[in-house]
Amino acid sequence: MRAVFGLVLIVGVALAGGAVMMAKNYISAYQTELANERAAREAVVPTVDVFVAERPLRYGESLKRDTVRVVRWPENAIPEGAFLAEDALFPPDTKDNRVVLRAMEKDEAILAIKVTEPGEDAGITSRLERGMRAFALRVDVASGVSGFLRPGDRVDVYWTGSIRDAVEGGRGDVTRLIETGVQLIAVDQTAGGDLEGTVIARTVTVAATPQQVAALAQAQTSGRLSLALVGAGDETTASAIEVDQRSLLGLAAVEIVPEQVEEKICTIRTRRGAEVVEIPIPCTN
Repeated sequence: MRAVFGLVLIVGVALAGGAVMMAKNYISAYQTELANERAAREAVVPTVDVFVAERPLRYGESLKRDTVRVVRWPENAIPEGAFLAEDALFPPDTKDNRVVLRAMEKDEAILAIKVTEPGEDAGITSRLERGMRAFALRVDVASGVSGFLRPGDRVDVYWTGSIRDAVEGGRGDVTRLIETGVQLIAVDQTAGGDLEGTVIARTVTVAATPQQVAALAQAQTSGRLSLALVGAGDETTASAIEVDQRSLLGLAAVEIVPEQVEEKICTIRTRRGAEVVEIPIPCTN
């Protein structure tokens, strides 16, 4: 009997010890998970609602409520000009929609710079900054960079022509850089930047100051214009460049020696007795 009681006691103590160990392990795991959850909660970045494109949007497309949606955006990384409220994007006091000015991809934030004001047209006038003017340049496959130009690109403008009438002694054609970093706002009649394939344009429209417009108009009338495409991330400004036929071929400039005019002496002959005398007089012709 005593043996049975002793065995039961031993089994009870073993079970109690196992239960204590299980409880200890459970409490330890719970505390670990609680610490992890607190650490994760501290690492959460505050977010706000931002309107993004529901699908790809193209230039000239009307912006409607079914073309946008709201996503949570990190509060410290909101793009400048993003719309955070529906009343800001779709004002309740107007039924006119905004129009897309720049192509946007799916889930891209809707920015004020990429859409018009409600009811505003998406023509090129909306792409001109204050003080700028739109001016069209004639181009072809050669002068238009083989059709690789797109609205929003920047180009350098070169003029090639004769300077005989402008410079005394000038001879032959010369090529000169006349404008740098001029922005294109339209190619032919397309102002959107989502052109597909290669487009051989006949005209490109640039945004220029009135002074630049006058210079480009004069250059286009008096010679040939060529465009050089500037890289997207290129912030350098080209210096004054001029190349004529002699510098192109590496020929030294010919020094023109002025012709020396011999002094003309005018005389008259008079007879003094048997002697003939020549007397100098001022030349009249």
